Amino acid sequence: MTAQSPKKLLVLPGDGIGPEVMQEVRHIMTWLEQKRGLSFEVSEDLVGGASLEKYGVPIRDEVIEKAWAADAVLFGSVGDPRWAHVGFEKRPELAILKLRQELALFANLRPAQVFDALVDASTLRPEVVQGLDIMIVRESVGGIYFGSPRGIETLSDGSKKGINTEVYTTSEIERVARVAFDLARKRQGRVCSVEKCNVMESGLLWKEVVTELHAREYQDVELSHMLADNCAMQLVRNPRQFDVIVTGNLFGDLLSDLASMLTGSLGMLPSATLGVADESGKFPALYEPIHGSAPDIAGKGIANPLAQILSFAMLLRYSLNLQDAAQEIENAVSAVLASGLRTADIAGAGQKAVSTSEMGKAIIEVLNAAA
Repeated sequence: MTAQSPKKLLVLPGDGIGPEVMQEVRHIMTWLEQKRGLSFEVSEDLVGGASLEKYGVPIRDEVIEKAWAADAVLFGSVGDPRWAHVGFEKRPELAILKLRQELALFANLRPAQVFDALVDASTLRPEVVQGLDIMIVRESVGGIYFGSPRGIETLSDGSKKGINTEVYTTSEIERVARVAFDLARKRQGRVCSVEKCNVMESGLLWKEVVTELHAREYQDVELSHMLADNCAMQLVRNPRQFDVIVTGNLFGDLLSDLASMLTGSLGMLPSATLGVADESGKFPALYEPIHGSAPDIAGKGIANPLAQILSFAMLLRYSLNLQDAAQEIENAVSAVLASGLRTADIAGAGQKAVSTSEMGKAIIEVLNAAA
């Protein structure tokens, strides 16, 4: 690889195990600079509970501005039980929601891939999950999480009513469906669109818009439709029938977490959330593991860093167009797992679990051996 101009990255480790697993990514960044001539201009800031503790808010406007200026954002995790008492508007989790909303990060890509070495880590039979490689594309700035009206109202009799509204427009559905169809063209060429058109008008519109877009522009891609509850069942019954799944915010949240357990552990799965490209082709993007902050194991040095490392590989591939570097990292992860190393979340009976830093060092050793 030849020397590259510096890539501006905003690193937001967040809460719980976030800083621990992010540290292993920083070691890989250093390796890429030293061994592959890449250059990263990295700034780091606080979000979530860490930001609440210092600034009184889960994310500051200055951090949003830094995110806009960066080539990509690498996010850790947010959430801390110390802040369970704060109002809804100050929850640590609002940091990630605000980033998605402010940067219009509308397409959340959540791969669910089973590494050969981890087939036995899944709770499903090996013959069901072996070779599994699904991409779930979740719309991430619309739907019931952002729809209006919303809130909690006090009724005349003193009881309360909670309100959330599922809203989708044609343009919101089209732009995330385009991402799914384009990804499918680079994979197995199949998209399954998931909604609840049988009981929800928003689901009926979703199905109509995806069908019309497919007929106009993507007839080379195979399109199928499935109700969300059936999709959940099919993911457990026969997950390899899927290639790309595209769905709304709520169903995408639920189905991607379900799909993650097909692989054996939440600690293994990365994600990317992409925004709208400008005239130069640059688009805002945020990359994060789909696991949470895991406060129960924070500071113990036992967290699995692989989802964070694989999220960085996705950043290299999608935002920086560094395909070779991304593949090197993914190959190293596969090789380390094949060698038998496991963190506690993926260790089987009788297997000795290694620490977060030991797993990170093993990745560097494989990278060095292959360099």
